[in-house]
Amino acid sequence: MKIAITSTGNTLESTIDQRFGRCAYFVIYDTENKAMEFIPNPYKDAEEGAGTSSVQLVASRNVRRIISGEFGIKIKSLLDSLKIQMIILKEPDKQIKDIIEILNPVN
Repeated sequence: MKIAITSTGNTLESTIDQRFGRCAYFVIYDTENKAMEFIPNPYKDAEEGAGTSSVQLVASRNVRRIISGEFGIKIKSLLDSLKIQMIILKEPDKQIKDIIEILNPVN
């Protein structure tokens, strides 16, 4: 399954970005093959529509879950219609590597 994580930077030491639509980067993580890709968010400085455009961006990568600190009010119904799960993580100091570690429990 592919999961998008909002990130403040493009390294594993970066922290989760609390803003979905205006995050600096999206980390696309594939739980099956453990591959990851850092994608700069081209909509972070958009005057309007950053959230819906960001949803379209991650949906185009076949993401099934998004982990972020918060989502805009218009986003929930859009994600519901695309069957993409929202996971809200209110831990602004949590690093990307820690989140990925949680997604990969040791057997």
